[in-house]
Amino acid sequence: MIKLLLLISLSVLAFAKYDNCKFRTPHYEDICKAVVKDGVSIKYANQFLTSYFKTKKFDEISWKYLQPNKLKTHQENEKKANNVLVKSVPKMVENIKKYKDVYDYAELEYGVNKEIIAAILLKETKLGEIKPTHDAFIVFNTMLTRAKPNSTREKWLINLGKTNMISIIKHCYAKDVTPEQCNLPSSYAGAVGIPQFMPNSFIYAESYIDKVVDLTKMEDAIVSVATFLNKKAGYNKPLDWNELPYLPGVESQWYEYEFKNKDASFVYETSKSGKIYQCFTKGKPELAYMKEYVKKIMRYNNSSNYAVGVMRLAYDAHLLLHQK
Repeated sequence: MIKLLLLISLSVLAFAKYDNCKFRTPHYEDICKAVVKDGVSIKYANQFLTSYFKTKKFDEISWKYLQPNKLKTHQENEKKANNVLVKSVPKMVENIKKYKDVYDYAELEYGVNKEIIAAILLKETKLGEIKPTHDAFIVFNTMLTRAKPNSTREKWLINLGKTNMISIIKHCYAKDVTPEQCNLPSSYAGAVGIPQFMPNSFIYAESYIDKVVDLTKMEDAIVSVATFLNKKAGYNKPLDWNELPYLPGVESQWYEYEFKNKDASFVYETSKSGKIYQCFTKGKPELAYMKEYVKKIMRYNNSSNYAVGVMRLAYDAHLLLHQK
């Protein structure tokens, strides 16, 4: 009985004060202040950040997969994934035909080729076949809790965790759901829905018909990918397929180049931090047109292999769509 009363007292103390952003964890204070500044009530912010189901549970599986050795393996497997997905191009074409009105709208409204959109959705979740098994908020809270600011990468993870937790709290507050109801099924990296949007990218999510976006709906996924590429990557004019080189050949050459050259990039010679890359397209004017569109796709996923794979899948789908 005494233990029960003690637990009740502690619970009352934990939830009693909703008039400030005071937490033992400085990161939570930052998150609370940020969401309150953007219109979230202090009470809701406190409820979210003291919820057992959101901040006291951790996703050790996602944390394991986010370690450098696991990420390196994932990057190495990207080429294999591209090769396997080529077999799924007919599924892409079926999807484009099934949702023709939506794809046509997205291409006309935002200037993004329907084949590029479908290729991204295929790579992300195999057009919705892959179902996420993690909770986005718990994934990012685990990053924030487990990472220590001892390196550039760890500091990046902490910032990634905080900014995405802020986005999720704001998203769920706007939808008027309790913290415990705010469940966003995600990948181990915290990406949500068919197009695998990070919560920070919810600002680009757009519904085809409804006022409220649902990234688990194919129609909204299609339009949201187009909106993202248009607004964030400046993709506002459909690429001309006749201007592209023979994609299977370029893709093969790129993989061979990447294998032989450390720090290879399809499009970049240097990073923002000044890191030097071995640029595949440097000095190759015949690839200049393709290079510009690969750059745009890399704003969706900053991986040369990913972007080149998307281009190849879209190219094959275009040929199949216009097959006589």
